[in-house]
Amino acid sequence: MTTRLSADQDLVRHLSEVSVSVELQTPDMTLNIGPQHPSTHGVLRLVATVDGERAFNVQPVIGYMHRGYEKLAEVRNYPQITTLVNRIDWVSGYANEVPFIIAAERLLGVEVPERAQFIRLILTEMARIASHLVFNASYPLELGAATPLFFALRERERVLDLLESVTGGRFHPNFNRIGGVKPAQGAGSATRKVIQDLPKGFLAETRAAMDKVLATVNELEALVAGNEIILARTKGIGLIPPETAAAYGMSGPNLRASGVGFDLRKVSDYLPYGQFDFRVPTGANGDCWDRWWVRLEETRQSASIIQQAIDSIPAGPLLAKVPKIIKIPKGEIYVRAENPKGEMGYYLVSDGGLGPYRLKIRSASFSNLSILPWILEGTLIPDIIAIMGSLDFVLGDVDR
Repeated sequence: MTTRLSADQDLVRHLSEVSVSVELQTPDMTLNIGPQHPSTHGVLRLVATVDGERAFNVQPVIGYMHRGYEKLAEVRNYPQITTLVNRIDWVSGYANEVPFIIAAERLLGVEVPERAQFIRLILTEMARIASHLVFNASYPLELGAATPLFFALRERERVLDLLESVTGGRFHPNFNRIGGVKPAQGAGSATRKVIQDLPKGFLAETRAAMDKVLATVNELEALVAGNEIILARTKGIGLIPPETAAAYGMSGPNLRASGVGFDLRKVSDYLPYGQFDFRVPTGANGDCWDRWWVRLEETRQSASIIQQAIDSIPAGPLLAKVPKIIKIPKGEIYVRAENPKGEMGYYLVSDGGLGPYRLKIRSASFSNLSILPWILEGTLIPDIIAIMGSLDFVLGDVDR
């Protein structure tokens, strides 16, 4: 017995002195992430090659929701198209209408009344706030924090209530008209209807709502910025250098988070933003945290723009004089706007008929998602969720 134990000890000692190098060869695995349910960001599928906990060669598969808006617009007249385009990015539907209507107005040579332009601006910024609040509700939830959702959605409902009071719709307003905005038809005599303006008390209620939005943004910042888990999941994760963001055609908050201070509201005259004082926030590192912070700060700036517009909104008509049957002269034009998710543009070609001869839509989410194969290369699988959520995309904005 004693001799066998001694031999075992010698064997253990011998094996410990032998260097054994064994490299285990394991095949890569193809992992399908999605397609997801439509009630999330939309129906997106990722096909990734996975080696251990890291993903390589991540390819997005799109087209599950393709609805052919560009072709549908070509068989409709101009006033009907707003019902289509506000469904592209359904989280900020009102903002989708504005650049298309402006493109039609410029080809037609219509000058929009100043009051209508101010109303468009106010409602566009309300749509921006509603969109960013959805982001601030869903993104922390995707990282494990549920409390911000209740704060953000409460204020979003308040904003949507005000939008509905003016337009009659919460998600799909269909409120813009060539020449201005839709005037409400009030009660009048048996033979005449009275054209009404904004609902009574709307401006005062909107000012109060913006004060509450600003207070809630401060609460959201305290909740999220003090969460160690969210900080660990976002700081230094998903870095996008400014030159890479520009090369992939990114725009909006995603581009500004990488340090590029480009905002169409500052460089284009599609709405009277030049009359208001606001800041364009930019990030320092281009990571998930910066993309979150930029949207939070933009919510503050939008609330400030709305309050300034309320203080200076002029009196006057809501709609310019336009023909009852609208035929736009032959020509082509491209009009872009700073939508909540980035640049939204319409390239409109008219052959002189009742509707577009061709319509090409440049949607923000499509270009923003083009960076996925680059940014997800070699990423840890849990970080895929943090990175994708920080890009704030809607698949209706991709699958046009």
